[in-house]
Amino acid sequence: MIEKNHMATYAVIGDPIDHSLSPNIHSAAFRELNLEHSYIAYRIPKGELEEGIEALKKIKIAGFNVTIPHKVEMMKFLDKTDESCSIIGAVNTVTNDNGTLKGYNTDMDGFLDPIKKKEIQIKGRKILLLGAGGAARAIVAGFAKEHAASITIANRTLENAKKLAMFSEQVGLKSKYVKIDEVGGTAKDYDIIVNATSVGLKNEPSPISLEGISSNTIVYDIIYMPMNTDFLKKAKEKGAKIIFGYEMLLGQAVRAFEIWHGMEAPYNAMKRALLGGV
Repeated sequence: MIEKNHMATYAVIGDPIDHSLSPNIHSAAFRELNLEHSYIAYRIPKGELEEGIEALKKIKIAGFNVTIPHKVEMMKFLDKTDESCSIIGAVNTVTNDNGTLKGYNTDMDGFLDPIKKKEIQIKGRKILLLGAGGAARAIVAGFAKEHAASITIANRTLENAKKLAMFSEQVGLKSKYVKIDEVGGTAKDYDIIVNATSVGLKNEPSPISLEGISSNTIVYDIIYMPMNTDFLKKAKEKGAKIIFGYEMLLGQAVRAFEIWHGMEAPYNAMKRALLGGV
């Protein structure tokens, strides 16, 4: 644990890394709590992870976040992992205790955070998850933990959807899988719809039709830039309750802060910093 008056350096590693919002968010938290820490973005290209970690250890990095493309490979370089990390099979937050690296995965808690803040009930709900990539496994684990009734995984590649559906069954959540273009007009049959695909990053049209959904439907897009994807715009037009991708990003950052510092994160200061950069 870092003492409050001790200067420490934190980082986010990945490639590309220039557009990461993490330095702004964590720096705002340090300012708010008068912590003498710094947070840097550190580019480590694919294939250079081992050397990059050694360099971070040399500067006695106190902790770091891990983003694309290192979230799975980083698992090999950890001395310890927490349960979320082991279940999801990927790491995005690391503590460095005198050279001992412990990994955590804040994707699940980050994803669930805005749902809990809005007091939305997951238990017994039917879920439609679009996408079976990076964050999807953590999202499935989160829905399983909160006892959703069932999940349908819709993906471009059926093979990946099938693998994720098998994982879902392993963690106790009833599942089925379909190709994303087979969703058709069935969105209205679900209580919660989550977009975990990259469709929307470049302002593309919504990956599915939201015809028939209502004000009782919760629609969540994990893309945070742009903030208002076509998927969310269509959901708003139907009067659905929406959750923005930045809310998950903020939930992840708050959880990482609490892992590193053992104190409550200044949520509002971090939110202001994040929305300034979105």
